[in-house]
Amino acid sequence: MLLGDEAIAQAAIDSGMSGIYAYPGTPSTEITEYVIQSHEAKSGQIRAGWSTNEKTAMEAALGMSYAGKRTMVCMKHVGLNVAADAFINSAITGANGGLIVVSADDPSMHSSQNEQDSRVYGKFALIPILEPTNQQDAYDMVHYGFDMSEKLGVPVLMRITTRLAHSRAGVLRKPTRPQNELRLPVNPRQFILLPANARKQYKELLKKQAVFEKYASDSGFNVFTDGNDKSMGIITTGIAYNYLLENYQDRQIPFPVLKIAQYPVPPAMVAQIYNACGKLLILEEGYPVLEEAVKGLLNTGKTIHGRLDGTIPRDGELNPNIVAVALGKKDTRGKDIPSIVAARPPSLCKGCPHIYSYNALNEALKKWSKGRVFSDIGCYTLGALEPFDAINSCVDMGASVTMAKGAADAGLFPAVAVIGDSTFTHSGITGLIDCVKDKSQITIMILDNETTAMTGGQDSSAYGRIEDICSGVGVSREHIFVLDPSPKHHQENIAILKQELEYKGVSVIIPRRECIQTALRHIKEHKKTEAVTNGN
Repeated sequence: MLLGDEAIAQAAIDSGMSGIYAYPGTPSTEITEYVIQSHEAKSGQIRAGWSTNEKTAMEAALGMSYAGKRTMVCMKHVGLNVAADAFINSAITGANGGLIVVSADDPSMHSSQNEQDSRVYGKFALIPILEPTNQQDAYDMVHYGFDMSEKLGVPVLMRITTRLAHSRAGVLRKPTRPQNELRLPVNPRQFILLPANARKQYKELLKKQAVFEKYASDSGFNVFTDGNDKSMGIITTGIAYNYLLENYQDRQIPFPVLKIAQYPVPPAMVAQIYNACGKLLILEEGYPVLEEAVKGLLNTGKTIHGRLDGTIPRDGELNPNIVAVALGKKDTRGKDIPSIVAARPPSLCKGCPHIYSYNALNEALKKWSKGRVFSDIGCYTLGALEPFDAINSCVDMGASVTMAKGAADAGLFPAVAVIGDSTFTHSGITGLIDCVKDKSQITIMILDNETTAMTGGQDSSAYGRIEDICSGVGVSREHIFVLDPSPKHHQENIAILKQELEYKGVSVIIPRRECIQTALRHIKEHKKTEAVTNGN
């Protein structure tokens, strides 16, 4: 019984993977965590751990592929933006050892800034895309994806969504395959994207598109099921197929159904259902990627319903009820939550060090007007909510530093950036270098809770290094301060903040105290170790 994420991880181990690279991000985190904790992975000496960001993860995975080994790189959908430079170009370098890129999308933005659809990136890169419908599919597709990657010499994108990643089902495993031997590229210029070489290899990638379509037609993951009622045909993808099935108790759907789980979409399979039916309904999680493709392939006058015409809502996750309404069935949506039920917005944990950092910052900023604090992505983003109301932005990883710099350049003083320790090494250092170079009048608070807390407490690349990093890129040691964010140091912290807010240069404040959740976990582990040592 495995989560979708765990099924992907186990399949990678069983497929002969030699390394996995990732930056934690819900709903992809459990893939890498599973491999890190796996005894099989340890015994097989599979390299498993966290990278500084998604770009470094993608590039390291490409390097392992260069050496002939099978490798996987994992991230959430917005992480693919960070990895995009290497990801898009890897389609032109191609792969040597099998390379699978897993991007976990988050429709309805349960823990994300947007709803972007990773299939768009796969189409943009012109590489094969796999989109499993269930946990067994996810497991089988990893084996298939590695084989396809090596046979065709290209990376493969696997796109999953939150419900598949975090739901559990039985999975039948395959025999374990040995890892590849070290094997350098036959073509020594394959990975050299000088323009003359890149142009040649891009032509080769374009020639492979017909082969990719044939693979999608022949793999068995794309399935057409006929139906007696030809008034409508249904084309569906990924997790949406399950919502369709849930609307029929006997799982017998009266309409013809085409399930798409591998891209590029085979035109002949789409034409088959289009020509047989009076109209089409497209059910897909995310953007209307398939709907637009179908309209582009077969725009001969028949009605095609989906997200573009409002039959399916343009935003948010699908669910069985949305699909039911689209099918013309009864709307079984439950009643609205009564107003008597109080909302419970997320909040910082009791004892969280960020509470005391925000309390001190708010006190230090009292003499200035509101709207001066630029923040970032992490637990500390909850500082935007009451009772703190302490931050004024959250856009993307690292944007706190660079947005504060831009505001300072515009004349805002003081301008404050609040960023976490893991986010700082992910994307904040380059912005800090810009601040130092331009002698920006900016105060940067790096909230160091010594872990990547929001995604479950993974190791932070910044651990024990923040002061040296800041000094190394040129911040004066006289304006780097480490604070203890706790009530007993409150007045002292306020005084330092007030002093540095007045400084017309680059100042770095580092409130440092371990995340309360990882601290509790470490206490439990210590007690357990003591009990074992004492024979209890």
